[in-house]
Amino acid sequence: MKSSSVTPQPCLLQRQWIWIIGLLPLLCLLGCQATILPSGLTVKVVDVWNGRDVEVTDVEYPSSITERVRLEGIAAPGLSQDPWGSAAQVRLVELLGDQPVLLEMDAELRDRTGRRLAYLWQQGRLLNEQLVAEGLVLFVPHPPNNKYDQRLAQAQDYARALGLGIWNEKNPLREIKTAE
Repeated sequence: MKSSSVTPQPCLLQRQWIWIIGLLPLLCLLGCQATILPSGLTVKVVDVWNGRDVEVTDVEYPSSITERVRLEGIAAPGLSQDPWGSAAQVRLVELLGDQPVLLEMDAELRDRTGRRLAYLWQQGRLLNEQLVAEGLVLFVPHPPNNKYDQRLAQAQDYARALGLGIWNEKNPLREIKTAE
C-alpha cells in the first residue's frame, strides 16, 4: 500500500478570517475622512462688544487698524437682556482668552453695515458653534452664508434638548432683542 501524504488545507473559516484581516486596514482607510481645515485670516481679538461682535487686529502688527467682525450664523441676546446678553459676552471672552483666532469667511463677506462676517476658529474649535451648543446664542441662518448651518442647527438642538442657557425652563429667554 502506498502511503500518501495529505497536506492539510486551511478550512474555509480560516480563509475568511485571512481575507477579513487583510481587508481591515483598507476599510479603515476608506472610512477615515480627511479633516478639512478652515482657511482664513489669523487675527487677535482686542475687544468683545457682545456675544456676537468682536474687534480684531492683525496678529503680526497689533497696533495696526482694527476691524469689527460679526460672528456668522448666530444671534446673541442684547446686553440689556439679563442674564443672557452679558453671559454670552463673558463666555466669548473666556473662550477667546489671549490666543489668536482664525476668521473664516463664507460667500457674503460683509453685512449691510460693513462689518466683516466670519466664523471664528481657535485651536480647531468653531467658537460660533460652541456658543450655540452652550445655549448662549441662537442659530440663525443667513443665506447665502451656509457653510456650517448643519453644525449650528445640531448644536442648537443639543442645547435645547438639555435645557442649557437660554433654553433653561426655569429662566428661558422670552424674546430675542439681538445685539446690534
